Amino acid sequence: MSIFESLLERAGAKCELCSGAHILDVYQVPSSPTPGEASSILACQICRDQIESAEPLDVNHWRCLSESIWSEHEPVKVMSYRLLSRFQGEAWAIELIEQIYLDDESLNWARAEMIEKDEVEEFRPTLDSNGTRLLEGDSVTLIKDLDVKGAGFTAKRGTLVKNISLTTDPKHIEGKVNGVQIVLVAAYLKKA
Repeated sequence: MSIFESLLERAGAKCELCSGAHILDVYQVPSSPTPGEASSILACQICRDQIESAEPLDVNHWRCLSESIWSEHEPVKVMSYRLLSRFQGEAWAIELIEQIYLDDESLNWARAEMIEKDEVEEFRPTLDSNGTRLLEGDSVTLIKDLDVKGAGFTAKRGTLVKNISLTTDPKHIEGKVNGVQIVLVAAYLKKA
């Protein structure tokens, strides 16, 4: 039996990530400790195209990871973990990563490609000055007066910043102060 046939049987003829059935094929999870079926998943064309593209992932499509992360098959869990790690600003993705358990070997495999590509060295949440996790859309309050370079004003202590956006750097967030979109240091904020 070929790897494709074996995976087709294991997956019930559905994509192991999204349960779709559109042009299924074998996807070898990169940086695998062992080649073959033990490091492969059955993935549809849509999932494979997004995984291999340099474009940002379609958040709505990948909500399916809330199911696939619980797979009994390690390559599916590893690939789900990697994909979830690319959604650092999404509360649902953060919650799933915190809930899932991967043994040391699987966790090293899951993080291997991320480190190789310098995408994510470690999944790190954005924390305010009190250590409270900040999420996309939260409101925060400044705990210190901050000079806004280039805008010619000082953001005063106590200023409320609504509907923040997270950045790729967990030390910074983006938000509007006095109608100007600026980057703020998370250590000078507290969740409102």
